[in-house]
Formats: sequence, C-alpha cells, structure tokens
Amino acid sequence: MSNRSETESHSGEHHHEDFSGKLNWLRAGVLGANDGIVSVAGIVVGVAGATADRTAIMIAGIAGLVSGALSMAGGEYVSVSTQRDTERAMLRLEKYELRTMPEAEERELAEIYEAKGLSPDLAARVAKELSEQDALQAHAEAELHIDPDHLTSPWQAAFASMAAFTIGALLPLLAIALPPVSLRVWACGGGVIAGLALTGWASAKLGNARKLRAVARNVGVGALTMLVTYLVGLLFGVTVG
Repeated sequence: MSNRSETESHSGEHHHEDFSGKLNWLRAGVLGANDGIVSVAGIVVGVAGATADRTAIMIAGIAGLVSGALSMAGGEYVSVSTQRDTERAMLRLEKYELRTMPEAEERELAEIYEAKGLSPDLAARVAKELSEQDALQAHAEAELHIDPDHLTSPWQAAFASMAAFTIGALLPLLAIALPPVSLRVWACGGGVIAGLALTGWASAKLGNARKLRAVARNVGVGALTMLVTYLVGLLFGVTVG
C-alpha cells in the first residue's frame, strides 16, 4: 500500500513538473509576442512620425521584425544550450558517483525522501527500489530536478521564441500599413493596445497574478513607448497630416 502510494505520488509529481514546464513555455511565448508588439510598434510609429512614405515605414517595420526575431531566437538558443550543457555535466557527474559510490548515493536519495516527510525506513525502502529500477532517473529527478530523457531542446526554444516574436510584431506592422495616412498611427495605437491588453491578461492568467494590474502595466509601457518614439520621429521629420 505504501509503495503504491509512493508510486502515485511520484507519478503525480512528474505530471506536475510536465504541466509546469508547459506553463513556462506558454509564458515565454506570451512574453515573446509582447516583445514583438512593443519593439516593432516603437519602430513603425517612430518612422510614421517622421514620414508619410508607406514604403519607408514598411521597410523599417520588416527590418525590425526580422532583426528582432533572429535576435530573440539567437539569444534563446545560446541560453538554452548553456542550460543543456550544464544539465549534461550534472548528469555525467551523477553517473560517475553512482558507479563509484552506489551505497552513498542510495543513502543520499533516502535522505531526500526523508526530508520530504517519509519515515526513515520507508525512505530507505523507496530509495532502494527506485535505485534498482533506474538509479540515474531517480537521482536526476529527486536531486537535480532534471528529466534525463527530456532535456530542453535549444532549437525548439529558438524557433518558439522566433515564432512568438514574429506573431506579435505582425500586429503593429499590419495595423500601420493598411489604413490611410491620416488614420495609420491611431489604428496602430489601437491595435497595439488591444494586443498588449491580451498578452498582459494571458501572462497574469498563467502566473495567477492580478489581471487588471498586469494589463494596465503592459498597456502603459507600450503606450509610453509609442508616444516617445512618435515624438522622436516628429523631431527628426515632418508631422503627418
């Protein structure tokens, strides 16, 4: 009965970690889309403040989209690759320790489960059974909090980050390119505020935070960015009539 309960607990913890991992990916996607909205909105609104030339605005916006998406992808790839290298190094060390000092490692695993609330006898029994099944898996999850069979992929992270930024960046780019000259800045502003409100709500929802505060903060930062860049555009260009 105790073994079964421990197995169910271990399985539940594994599913909880999987769910948390998915939430982290969703949160990263929302933040990537938010970056795309704010970054490209600042560029196109700033250029629109300097010139009414639709081609110039589009070129600047597309350049911002491409450079931003590639920068996000590159940064995510480097970051996750470093994390993956660290995880692999930790797993190599754990394999060495399991090979050279298995008894000490089993005691260490038992102490981890004992610290979680199991009795010393039960913790020792659980550690022994898990070590007999797959010692590396048991130690990686309990001690290192790593699933050796599902290490984070840097390429997956890079493409996900690039896609999220691109989707977000398309909103201000299309919002300022499609309307007539007299309405393009207002249309872009309205579209960006709606998009930022959505990403702010989504990030608060995923993080169990206050939604109104997150939306207000997100919209406020985006609106300030557009206002400042538009004024900069006016200083170095001409007012759009």
